[in-house]
Amino acid sequence: MRLGCSVFICGFMLCSLPGRKFFRAVKVRRGWFVLLVVLAAGSLSAAFGPRAATAIAEWLVVEDTLSRAQAIAVLNGYFPFRAMEAASLYEQGWAPEVWLIRGSSSPAEEQALGNLGMRIDREESINREVLARARVPPGAICVLNGAVKNTADEVRLIAHELAQRGRDRVIIVTSKAHSRRVRATWRALVGNSPSAIVRYAAKDPYSPSRWWRNTHEALVVSREIFGLMNVWAGFPVR
Repeated sequence: MRLGCSVFICGFMLCSLPGRKFFRAVKVRRGWFVLLVVLAAGSLSAAFGPRAATAIAEWLVVEDTLSRAQAIAVLNGYFPFRAMEAASLYEQGWAPEVWLIRGSSSPAEEQALGNLGMRIDREESINREVLARARVPPGAICVLNGAVKNTADEVRLIAHELAQRGRDRVIIVTSKAHSRRVRATWRALVGNSPSAIVRYAAKDPYSPSRWWRNTHEALVVSREIFGLMNVWAGFPVR
């Protein structure tokens, strides 16, 4: 148990060093970084028990105070909950536009489906349909194009779009467990200007309680811990 505590605490402290100089200095390899995160996440439950594990899962969930912005950006994944939340925010008048992000797929996937006479029903298409059913006008929906593979790519794309349009604030809608990582990623890559207001989907079914007993929730929490450590370490894993 003490060993588990030490692994987690050491990993946390290393990833939190000012300026992330440690990881830049040693140029940590991807395999070792992943191993560190897996050991940290596993040791957490074993060393600190259910209460601490639940506290970590709750800590992942953050939300910023709402204020008017130029757009509401919906991150890919967890549909329809993120798009539903964006529609609700639009209806409340927090922003005049909703931005969706065009997802990417590999050329091999595209070709394989093409050979079968099929096409990929991209996430932005599903989100657009959700927004339409929630009565968001078509003219208020904008699809951002970019080579997006992960959260960092999405943040860069949104920040670039704000800069292109000369705007200074956006509301970013994500899922509950993903919210802290989105905030950390924005601060690491963009800073405070332009600013991002991070909101999570209210109807997201995520529950921090006893996540380690559910395969899906365990994967969600582990992925977010890994993602945060990657942000703090300066994105060694891309």
